[in-house]
Amino acid sequence: MATSKTTKSRRAAARKSGAPQDAVALLKADHKEVEGWFDDYEDLTSNAEKSALAGKICAALKVHTQIEEEIFYPAARQATTDDDLIDEAVVEHAGAKDLIAQIEGMKAGDDLYDAKVKVLGEQIKHHVKEEEEELFPEAHRANMDLVELGARMAARKSELKAQLGV
Repeated sequence: MATSKTTKSRRAAARKSGAPQDAVALLKADHKEVEGWFDDYEDLTSNAEKSALAGKICAALKVHTQIEEEIFYPAARQATTDDDLIDEAVVEHAGAKDLIAQIEGMKAGDDLYDAKVKVLGEQIKHHVKEEEEELFPEAHRANMDLVELGARMAARKSELKAQLGV
């Protein structure tokens, strides 16, 4: 389904005006940003650059998974009928968190470092596809208050980023 120019303009205006972003839009923006960073990582050759970008990716994913697990998933579980989607997402998060911990315990240039970052990217890409194609449409159909959720998630995201110093 194509997005109209008017819809895109409204979203852009909402972001610029500081108007609350709905939860799905916030999560999709995070997805797009992190996927771009994984693509950028593939082009890097310097261990220092790889380390910096991998650290940025890991921090962003830690914040993202936490706001989903604390706020979005419980609301979606309450409003939708497909608990399996949310259960799978939580399990996928656990796998990602394990890889993040491994990456954070390594140095760029170590054996398997690049492979672990690549596999994390592949897992995230799969996770994003399922959320965006299955869970988010389900959230829209359930008439969840996505603007209120988005405001709560944005506030929590800011808190977590401040705690992590990112």
